[in-house]
Amino acid sequence: MDHEQACELLPGYVDEELSLSEAREVERHLADCPACQDVYEQQRQASRQIHEADLRVETPPELVKRIHAALPLRRSLWQRLFGAPERAAGTVKVGGASLGWAPLGAMAVSFAALAWSAGLYLSTPPGDTHLTEEIVDSHVRSLQFNHLYDVISTDRHTVKPWFDGKIDFAPPVIDLAPEGYPLVGGRLDYLNGRAVAVMIYRYKLHPINLYVWPGNDSGATPKLEVRNGYHLAHWSAAGMNYWAITDAGEGELDGFINGLRAHQAS
Repeated sequence: MDHEQACELLPGYVDEELSLSEAREVERHLADCPACQDVYEQQRQASRQIHEADLRVETPPELVKRIHAALPLRRSLWQRLFGAPERAAGTVKVGGASLGWAPLGAMAVSFAALAWSAGLYLSTPPGDTHLTEEIVDSHVRSLQFNHLYDVISTDRHTVKPWFDGKIDFAPPVIDLAPEGYPLVGGRLDYLNGRAVAVMIYRYKLHPINLYVWPGNDSGATPKLEVRNGYHLAHWSAAGMNYWAITDAGEGELDGFINGLRAHQAS
């Protein structure tokens, strides 16, 4: 890990937000870098002062009353479903006549059947939606369970050969450090019924997972979307499918894609 990367990761290291492998890399750099040691100590002291400061503010009682007064009145389940006031148990007034429980039971059965049918339909997402959900789940798992990397290296000549013999294709590995998106490692993952290669890049403190596997299914023009707060994009080039995901902004992801595609076209 070089000095610039360590400086970018120091705030996350101070707040214990890094993965175990990232924290170890920062610690190794700190052991031999007096400049980073000074910056780390300054940030640690600032973080301690912020955490120790009593920044809580009590809500004024008058404000609490105004908020409660502005909230809509709670309606019963009967009122929410049928938009009518509740009647005496066992009867419903319709056009001046009293009806027994039978019509209400029929409506309840119909409503339950409709809800069950809608649930079955909604629980089976289309192909693109299902793959998007897989990508998001994989990205989140890689962050939560410290499996962001299988191989840690900023050198594409180290990352690319690491995949040899582990998958049945040779993924393109491109160095985007000059564009502000340094390569930091790679790993194997399993998506859409097959093993895929994942190259991990970083924009400041934001990891970018780039999933690659053979195919030509998503189109040449990148398609961007947002899912669960993550920005995603997918496209095809030179017989490969590409999916990129990050918690950085849309502009940062767009810059990453443009840099990657510029290298692929050259």
